[in-house]
Amino acid sequence: MGIKAIIDRCERLYRDVDLGCVQEWKARTGGKAVGHMPVYVPRELIHAAGLLPVGVMGGGDDVEIIRGDAYFQSYICHIPRSTVELGLAGKLDCLDGMLFPAICDVIRNLSGMWQLMFPGKYVKYIDFPQTFNGAGREFYRFELASLLLDMEQLSGVRATRERLNQSIALYNDNRRALAALYDLRAAEPSKVPTSELYLLLRAGNVLEVSEHTAILREYLQLARERGRPRHDNVRVVVTGLFCEQPPLSMVRAMENSGCYIVDDDWVLGARYQLGDTAIGERPLDAIVDAYMDGTVATATRYVEGDDKGAFLVEQVRQRRAEGVIFAAASFCDPALLDRPMGQKALADAGIPYTSFTYSENTGQVQVIKEQAGTFADSIKLWGVVA
Repeated sequence: MGIKAIIDRCERLYRDVDLGCVQEWKARTGGKAVGHMPVYVPRELIHAAGLLPVGVMGGGDDVEIIRGDAYFQSYICHIPRSTVELGLAGKLDCLDGMLFPAICDVIRNLSGMWQLMFPGKYVKYIDFPQTFNGAGREFYRFELASLLLDMEQLSGVRATRERLNQSIALYNDNRRALAALYDLRAAEPSKVPTSELYLLLRAGNVLEVSEHTAILREYLQLARERGRPRHDNVRVVVTGLFCEQPPLSMVRAMENSGCYIVDDDWVLGARYQLGDTAIGERPLDAIVDAYMDGTVATATRYVEGDDKGAFLVEQVRQRRAEGVIFAAASFCDPALLDRPMGQKALADAGIPYTSFTYSENTGQVQVIKEQAGTFADSIKLWGVVA
């Protein structure tokens, strides 16, 4: 399969709001599927119980919101309204349960609404520790053990130590493939267009993990071999897109604005961990340790101390970026509250930045393209924001 065929398939999966791929998997295997909202859930637990984890990231710009707007105020982000629209339209009927990780108050409220709207479906709100001492670890392990028990009861499959370790190994392999893809883009961004990388990431929301990893590795091999012209683009890190995802048109507009995006935080749950989860006698403890000791710094995760923004500065330096674009979903409290601290850290480090907001159904992307292009030009001319 060539690169075009791979990306065409990934775009079909991206556009498939009916989750046809998930329906096919269920028909082929006789298994069940559990949806999860961004940013992070321990997918290994779902997989080890014989279930298919399915990332639900709203309807993008392919879904018209009618009934969903009646459930939420106008001054919150867009993703909960489109998710409600998908649910009420029957687009998510193939999911046997939904997980709502602790992202913000909006998602917490959505989990309660989901229970009322779909009383026959399994629903769980997953909380995460806000302290990283012994109490936090104990709390998180209890949360994971409770979730694992629920997954076993939903599927009828016992997640043995062997099954948990096997699932951990598969997701370790997937994260390594994604890390290799990001490293290749950072080293030679002309070989890995960001719009293609984005579609590859989104495909992982609906494909079984081993199938997704195989596609990533096939693309990686082909991308390394292909020749593409290099452009005089500015290398930037894009941040703030960890929950509500940008439409593909916006990603392409940013890419065509004179910017090489060399790192980002979209579909962050797939790359939430910075390293492997250990395989051994106590796999549940290993998943706890991986979360507590080796995950990214993001607005939805508590960061101790006064070093908010330090992770972003280090990210810029590691990727040899020349600037940062803050792109937050409209009314996204976590991203917008974190932004000033990130901007201060960048200013102290002498790193240029710009910012804008968007929504998942952004139709007019010309303004965003022009702003990103102006930012790129200002760095080329003066090395600072104009």
